[in-house]
Amino acid sequence: MTLKREAWLTYAALVPVVTGVIIASGGEPGFHWFGFIMCISATAARAFKSVLQGILLSSEGEKLNSMNLLLYMSPIAVLALLPTAIVMEPNVLEETLSLGRQHKLMWLLLFVNSTLAYSANLSNFLVTKHTSALTLQVLGNAKGAVAVVISILIFRNPVTFTGIAGYTMTVLGVVAYGEAKRRFR
Repeated sequence: MTLKREAWLTYAALVPVVTGVIIASGGEPGFHWFGFIMCISATAARAFKSVLQGILLSSEGEKLNSMNLLLYMSPIAVLALLPTAIVMEPNVLEETLSLGRQHKLMWLLLFVNSTLAYSANLSNFLVTKHTSALTLQVLGNAKGAVAVVISILIFRNPVTFTGIAGYTMTVLGVVAYGEAKRRFR
């Protein structure tokens, strides 16, 4: 799509990232094929979105910066997600208002959550603009591995040796990718 080429070592560093994710998924105690297929689909959609972001942010004809792209994408996301939330959770608005009346701190927490989500989206756009969509995807895999480690430490989620091996391979692949990108600028 973008015709941007990387050094062969950069592509080689992606092999342990992808292999590690596959091994970790197969070692998941609650593995289910439907969930696996949905995760692969979500990853492909996220990659497509990242590539489109990269094109829009780097196109000379568009003149979009990260803030403008966020401004244009946010209403589209609301239009897509709000009806889905209302269908899947029919009484979500009443529940939210009820919780807001019972717990005044909830409105502050909702505001903080919205601010963090805004910051995360803006950061994603900035990473895409200043590096590449590929780097954003690799960082997404690293984030997933860190999230698993934190969930094990905090929530004591079960993990198998195979899962640990897969996550370790993913993290080592991310480090190798970073080193390859640094060497072949």
